[in-house]
Amino acid sequence: MARRKRLHHHVYVVELSKDVLLERKFRRCNPGYVDGKPCVYVGMTGLDPDVRFDKHMAGIQANAYVTRYGLRLLPDLFEGFNPMSYEDAQAREVEIGIDLRSAGFGVWQA
Repeated sequence: MARRKRLHHHVYVVELSKDVLLERKFRRCNPGYVDGKPCVYVGMTGLDPDVRFDKHMAGIQANAYVTRYGLRLLPDLFEGFNPMSYEDAQAREVEIGIDLRSAGFGVWQA
């Protein structure tokens, strides 16, 4: 009998403060950034995105940019995709990052 994939993984997008643009590494990784566009972190998790965001902000298994510059989740950019399998979440995380970068956003991904 074929094993069913569990659909409990999520992609999420966190808005970052514009102060992240003061980080040389962030700027270097976003040469196509358009002034005025949002800066974001794109991630994936097996947790609810709200819980994962809270963990970032508490410094638990956190990305430093989210801990320092995280403002809020941007559910309009990810809610329609969730939940999904682990493999689909991995692929969707990359796709969202590419799409947002091509739209001029500043993007950081783990």
